[in-house]
Amino acid sequence: MEHDSDPLSSVRPKLVESKKQWAREGRLLTGTYADPAMRLPPGQREVKNWPVLDLGLQPDLPLSQWKLTVDGMVENPIVWSWAEFAAQPQARRQSDIHCVTAWSRFDNTWDGVSTQHLLSIVRAKPQAKFVVQHSYDGYTTNVPIEHFAAEATILAARWEGQPISREHGGPVRLILPRLYLWKSAKWLQRLEFVNRDRPGYWEERGYHNLGDPWLEQRYSQT
Repeated sequence: MEHDSDPLSSVRPKLVESKKQWAREGRLLTGTYADPAMRLPPGQREVKNWPVLDLGLQPDLPLSQWKLTVDGMVENPIVWSWAEFAAQPQARRQSDIHCVTAWSRFDNTWDGVSTQHLLSIVRAKPQAKFVVQHSYDGYTTNVPIEHFAAEATILAARWEGQPISREHGGPVRLILPRLYLWKSAKWLQRLEFVNRDRPGYWEERGYHNLGDPWLEQRYSQT
């Protein structure tokens, strides 16, 4: 399998421009905040399905060719094959997910490798403050290390007992339920630990740098 040196060069420009326009207009903003104890964040609606949202690219990643690189400011950089990933202690997490396009889905069950287990292996250096996620489609997004290290966060390979499908980011994607779902990269390829924040794809296009749903941090002006 070959990958374009710049996969995002083929992203549909109208799709990207429409999402940038949402940010400029503050689309969907209600101007309200809520305590995380309230299950449904402001401006969200519950759905029973799982909508498919991406940049127009869905990498086809055979398990035999998939690898996860973890590097940057860690004591023990690793490159896991699928067999090595599957050989790690498997964790199960249940969480809700919240998309910036205003839908939320409750009670999702995920199986995979917890980020806490990963951190116990790679041992982040004290100066590592952020984790940049890199996807096989060229997408990137940034998260503070404390969110990455939270108990609920998982490198998910299964959803509701089945392998995560290609359109939803399989074979492995991050699930970080405390932030909007764009902060949980699909088709995970690399986790880079850095000492300075580095905005990712949507953060450079008008979306909030953190993305807390209960503070309605959809866009950079919020």
